[in-house]
Amino acid sequence: MMERPTSTLNYPTSRFCHLSVILGIGLLLLWGSPGASVQAQFRRDPTPNDTLKSPVVLAGHHISFSIYAPQAEDVRLGGTDIPNLAETGSMTKAANGVWSIVVGPLDPGSYRYLFQVDGIQVLDPRNPVTSESNANAWSLVHLPGNEYMDMRNVPHGAVSEATYFSTSLGRIRRMHVYTPPGYERGKGSYPVFYLLHGAFDTDDAWTTVGRAAVILDNLIAQDEARPMIVVMPAGHTGPFRFGQPPANPANPWQDAFVEDFQTDIRPFIEKHYRVKTKRKDRAIAGLSMGGAHTLNIALAKLEDFSYIGVFSSGIFNLSGQSGDTNRGQAPTWMDLHRKTLTDSRLKEGLDLVWFATGKEDFLINTTHETVAMLKEYGFDVIYQETAGGHTWVNWRDYLYRFLPLLF
Repeated sequence: MMERPTSTLNYPTSRFCHLSVILGIGLLLLWGSPGASVQAQFRRDPTPNDTLKSPVVLAGHHISFSIYAPQAEDVRLGGTDIPNLAETGSMTKAANGVWSIVVGPLDPGSYRYLFQVDGIQVLDPRNPVTSESNANAWSLVHLPGNEYMDMRNVPHGAVSEATYFSTSLGRIRRMHVYTPPGYERGKGSYPVFYLLHGAFDTDDAWTTVGRAAVILDNLIAQDEARPMIVVMPAGHTGPFRFGQPPANPANPWQDAFVEDFQTDIRPFIEKHYRVKTKRKDRAIAGLSMGGAHTLNIALAKLEDFSYIGVFSSGIFNLSGQSGDTNRGQAPTWMDLHRKTLTDSRLKEGLDLVWFATGKEDFLINTTHETVAMLKEYGFDVIYQETAGGHTWVNWRDYLYRFLPLLF
């Protein structure tokens, strides 16, 4: 057979390839390599910020904080639970433009902090870990050394952000929900614990600075707490004012969050999560403002709750009246809840009423007055008074003490 000629078929392709190579070489000579061009666009001089580490946990329960701010004239470290920063928070500037400070010794736990650079609050740009408040974000550092709140090699639950529409408030809201290890396998139902945050915080707080999920994982792994679903809703429904929680327009004596809880939060959880719905399988607790919310919710529906916890809180203005001109003359808390307080049948299924407050807490008198009032009405109250003040150092510890008593 005659061989098929190939030169005429290959020639155009070969010629095109040679031409492409020639053009490519010419372009490289004219413009340089593409990589070099891109690098040139983003080339900058290195700075100390490129390798700076902040925060750094040091020996002896100390922490080093640093920020690169070569043009700043004054930099301070601020935080809510790090003691004495008003007197000791001034940072020192090195010749390379890095400001630094070492604080401690501190109790093991998580700490929120910010830098004040020439009076402006900024997050730590070298630390991606944050915690939310109602009006701002914080950088967050965890100081290990306390076994119950350190991350350990145990089965871990999951924390999700659940979005729901609040019919009482007329807008979309968010809550955090912890589900225990094994929940995702889709078997069985669990008791439910509603855990409320304090003033100026958000539904994010208990799982970031509060370490709630880590504490639960560790207790469950040690068989010291029952597997449970923990619901952490957003307690603020509007601008916070001390002594005057936002009111529900339809009921001026009803706290708007209490209405949101009863109308939307609890029904949402019972519809979308595998929670048990008997009284003995439902608990509620909160810190500070959340402690007051806890008492308002639980005492309004005492037949629905078997476990109540109040951390660093009580009933504010227990016997006084408010003169809010927009609401008229407010009834006292006692007026609103006297029927529940005097109904002995409701106390029969109440397994736990638990209070804890630090000796240096500014709300300790509020706690004392509330505990005394509940005991006067026949409630069997457990009260623990600890060292310390109105801080997460105490609230994490209170949660750790409270969880093994549930269910």
